[in-house]
Amino acid sequence: MEIIDISVPIRPGMVTYPGDPTVTLERVAAIAGGDIVNLSRLDFGVHTGTHVDAPVHFLDGAPATESLPLDVLIGPCVVVEGIQVLDGAERVLFKTSNSELWARESFAEEFESLDAATAQGLVDQGVRLVGIDYLSIGDEDAHRVLLAAGVVAIEGLDLRGVEPGDYELICAPLKLVGSDGAPARVFLRR
Repeated sequence: MEIIDISVPIRPGMVTYPGDPTVTLERVAAIAGGDIVNLSRLDFGVHTGTHVDAPVHFLDGAPATESLPLDVLIGPCVVVEGIQVLDGAERVLFKTSNSELWARESFAEEFESLDAATAQGLVDQGVRLVGIDYLSIGDEDAHRVLLAAGVVAIEGLDLRGVEPGDYELICAPLKLVGSDGAPARVFLRR
């Protein structure tokens, strides 16, 4: 059995979406400084790196991350090359040219993402989870279509080392009460 971590490492200086908070990791206690433990503080936006969007991210009054359906976050998925609407897939991860953008030190304004029509096509096909290999699944309309239909959106996946095909997805977002998004550790198993 092969397990592939498709999460983007969280680190100071990493690429974030324009306007989002940057990552700060601060050591607040250190054994080397006479403390009995090493202890760090982490500060960053909930849409940093690999994360899951909650419906409330684009739909005021909608459910937050603690309400994400757990059964959707674990199960069979298909990784596809490019953005396409598939028939019969419940979980789809889009591996696009975006994968190479993770090697950059700054945000790329031009990246592949869904539009509202493609998002609606996915909803119409019964897709319950979509993921993409950069910091946004799509424009505002695409987000609204997906989130209003209860489709879970995983953004910020690192699919550089992943071949298209069938996998088991394991996505574990933090249970942040009232939050519009949650950092997640995401794995594929084959």
